[in-house]
Amino acid sequence: MTAQTVAAPTAVPRVRFYDVYSADGTRLRAWSNDAEGPTVLLCNGLGTNPYAWPALLSPGCGVRVISWNHRGVGGSERPADRDRISMDDFVDDAIAVLDDAGVDSCVVMGWSMGVNVSFELATLHPERVEGLLAVAGVPGDTFSTMLGPFHVPAPVARTLTVGSAWAMLATGKALSVVTKRLPWNPVTTRLLRHSGFMLPAASDAVVREAVREFLTTDIDWYMRLAVHAARHPRVSLSHIEVPTTFVSGHWDVLAGARSMGTAAERMADARVVELRGSHFLPMEYPDEIHAELLGLLARTSHTSIE
Repeated sequence: MTAQTVAAPTAVPRVRFYDVYSADGTRLRAWSNDAEGPTVLLCNGLGTNPYAWPALLSPGCGVRVISWNHRGVGGSERPADRDRISMDDFVDDAIAVLDDAGVDSCVVMGWSMGVNVSFELATLHPERVEGLLAVAGVPGDTFSTMLGPFHVPAPVARTLTVGSAWAMLATGKALSVVTKRLPWNPVTTRLLRHSGFMLPAASDAVVREAVREFLTTDIDWYMRLAVHAARHPRVSLSHIEVPTTFVSGHWDVLAGARSMGTAAERMADARVVELRGSHFLPMEYPDEIHAELLGLLARTSHTSIE
């Protein structure tokens, strides 16, 4: 295992990156905030990076976060078999990060498609999961819940969004030429924050760094990840009994708040919080999500967390 500590961008502390190998031999770029406190595994949003989580990158956040960058993203290598990017592969990656850190079980949090990974992990390896925090994501069949604020019927939403992903996959190489040359300065950052896709509550500095990192990924590879993730069906919740918190965004067009609420209704110990935000809640409401994470830890065996 090799390790590297990099200087943090403005507004966020340092992050330690290191290499972990998944079950099929794929090298993953894992990372940790190296803070003191109970360990939490973060299953991040598809193609996203540590800098989207400013509240969890503070040394005093009270939680040790371990996570990884997805296959082919942010220093993680693409698998030898380019189709080894299914939800089962992502679960194997999560297990590899846990095993490398010497963690038998912990609270698992997910954002966006990372919610799919966290619930699949809880289904396949329930002994590794002590609690679940789902941020702006649903436990499977995600594309059917998209466009929620527009009240688009689920079959239509799935057809439109999956079709768009395939179209962007086909044009991804050309799009990457453009996106990698976009100037992420205060002007373009503010335009994104006021676009409606993301809301102004997010910090300029945090958004700029998170988006800059995101755009280092080739669009065609990102869309290849997305269309594979779209095949993940809804997870059965009947056997998931750990404390769970869902945090949804009222204006989220990528993971329906209503679907998160109905998922919580099918679980024995689930809490639902709806924030007046978009899909990018970790950047828009970092303190509120941090508080919900500490509250979830208090509902598990970590009763000393305040």
